[in-house]
Amino acid sequence: MQGWPSAGRGFGAGIGIGILYLFNRKHEDSKNLTKSDLPYTIGMIVLDIAAPILLMVGLSNTVSANASLLNNFEIVATSLIALIIFKEAISKRLWLAIFLITISSAILSFEGREAIEFSWGSAFILLAAICWGFENNCTRKISSKNTFEIVILKGIFSGLGSFIIALAVGEPLPMLKYVVLALLLGFVSYGLSIFLYIKAQNKLGAAKTSAYYAVAPFVGSFLSLIFLNEPLTANYFIALVVMIIGTVFVVLDTFRSDSTQ
Repeated sequence: MQGWPSAGRGFGAGIGIGILYLFNRKHEDSKNLTKSDLPYTIGMIVLDIAAPILLMVGLSNTVSANASLLNNFEIVATSLIALIIFKEAISKRLWLAIFLITISSAILSFEGREAIEFSWGSAFILLAAICWGFENNCTRKISSKNTFEIVILKGIFSGLGSFIIALAVGEPLPMLKYVVLALLLGFVSYGLSIFLYIKAQNKLGAAKTSAYYAVAPFVGSFLSLIFLNEPLTANYFIALVVMIIGTVFVVLDTFRSDSTQ
């Protein structure tokens, strides 16, 4: 059952951030979305619904190790789309950082020779990554506007899309306690995450924010050691070194950009 968890994630994000907005309206000084922002807003919502569907189709037709590796293409897709379509300036230093971070993510995800097999499922995984690349750039175009409003729309409509899909394929309704837990998890892991991500995009741009965001799998692996007692592999430490080097280049590029403004 994938539809209901996705719906809970979206609704939890939208409702949770909406409640926070009620207590922060007086302190939110950014402008609300306007009619001119509608194409990017619709693009953000539609792509955020389409990408998980493509990912689920891909996962059902390939091994998880393969999916983990190919999903790292989102970083590259976001950067290429930002450069070619949205004309975002990307320095040579940042390209090097993106390359290193992508390699480190691939090392972390690598689980043997089966992880590099290509199939129709792999094609759907790549399409999902491209959708998220476009979605990241659409969000970047409206990131200077009211962040609360963006996350509320993104969460509610992506949740609604997953809700409709779950009903259409006949997924059984989950128990109420799981609904509540899914909403809470959606608020924390998706709503707050998106909120901070959009704030970062407004200052750093789509490519640089995506590069920083690639640190997430390493944090997840480290937390699995603490809470689940899952041991860290040699791949983790090799990838971590490459990730640190790549992140240093991102930080240096950020300082350089700030000094020239």
